[in-house]
Amino acid sequence: MEWLGHAKTTFTHSPTTLNLKKKDGTSTDLLAVCQESTPPCRLNPFLFNGHVQTMLTAVKVDGPPVYYKRKIFEAEDPAYAGSFAVDFVVRKYEGVDNTLPIRTTYFKDEEFEGIASTDTRPMLVVLHGLSGGSYEIYLKHVIEPLIDAEGDRRWEACVINSRGCAMHKITSGILYNARATWDTRMMVKWLRKTFPNRPLFGIGFSLGANILTNYIGEEGSNCMLKAAVVCSNPWNLEVGSMALQRTWLSREIYSKTMAANMKRLIELHHDEVAKNTKLDFEKIRKVQYLHEFDREVQGPTWGYPTEGAYYRDASSTDSLLAAKIPLFAINAEDDPIAVNEAIPYQEVQQTPYAVLCTTSLGGHLSWFEFGGHRWHARPCVNFLNKMAFEIEIEAPATLTNGDNAKSGESSDMFVAMRRKWHR
Repeated sequence: MEWLGHAKTTFTHSPTTLNLKKKDGTSTDLLAVCQESTPPCRLNPFLFNGHVQTMLTAVKVDGPPVYYKRKIFEAEDPAYAGSFAVDFVVRKYEGVDNTLPIRTTYFKDEEFEGIASTDTRPMLVVLHGLSGGSYEIYLKHVIEPLIDAEGDRRWEACVINSRGCAMHKITSGILYNARATWDTRMMVKWLRKTFPNRPLFGIGFSLGANILTNYIGEEGSNCMLKAAVVCSNPWNLEVGSMALQRTWLSREIYSKTMAANMKRLIELHHDEVAKNTKLDFEKIRKVQYLHEFDREVQGPTWGYPTEGAYYRDASSTDSLLAAKIPLFAINAEDDPIAVNEAIPYQEVQQTPYAVLCTTSLGGHLSWFEFGGHRWHARPCVNFLNKMAFEIEIEAPATLTNGDNAKSGESSDMFVAMRRKWHR
């Protein structure tokens, strides 16, 4: 039935997933929660494969009317000096700021001074994809139903914009990459302090999914997020890069477009970025493809000898094995960017903390249904609501049948988060 847009959904998981306690006193597990959260995947049949689905994302529309107010944060760690912009979801307001993306303006100082709260609303921390921002439609489809919920089921949310993205001015030579967890770490700590009673949840899309998974793995059992969702995670960046170079369409459309977006970002912030004396702008301007951009920018910036070394170190596949919070991953098998061969099927089967849902159709951050809605928003919203309102998140999650040994804990044989790059 796939020719009618009826995609097949498949769940990959460990033999025994995380045991969870429900607020009504009954027990469940992570697999059951993910399965119950996932409705049938019924996509627009005219968008019959991953390429057509993905290409439709190039059509620019406003999407759901989500309103933001922005605050600029300065990095506290001098090793990652610079600023980044966080857009907080707020109620509808009048007025337009043409220096920022649609429906976004800055907090007034007096407004932000009073933002702290002791309320217990769940709060979502959102990470966008490569060169994107809080204005992206794929993330607003998830945010809108959460913030529009009635009464005690209404969520709060904020989007962490990668440095230089979403019309934020870069203020140092330190940019972001697929391992750039530093701004997320600082922001989660700030949220925990500012909203001490709010349970925090995370969601990441594409590159943001890779960063979020790396952050969760780095934090391990100290992670302040209660649960997370990752959509269209590229997972194994080296495998994905090879796939982007394999065919004319992947190379000349996807890779070239992403490279052009990143080159545009670099040029937009040339004066600040040029303070990084390791970069050769003559070479950068000759770049055509994404792997060439990573070779000329990410490699020199972070000291990686090749783009392959960067990809291997920044991939989130091993980070998955170090995760110690419930993690729901959603990928499309026909995704031309976060390709199927890069999805860590075997690793998912070794950790009780993660469940992977793959759909046979959907493309990259697409999953278009009739009318333009995105299917991925449905399982994301359902999962987050279940974890926030049905699961006793303060109760410690438990493992059974000795699965702790499989969960990525440090051992003599394998340490999931032993990275090659460090400061």
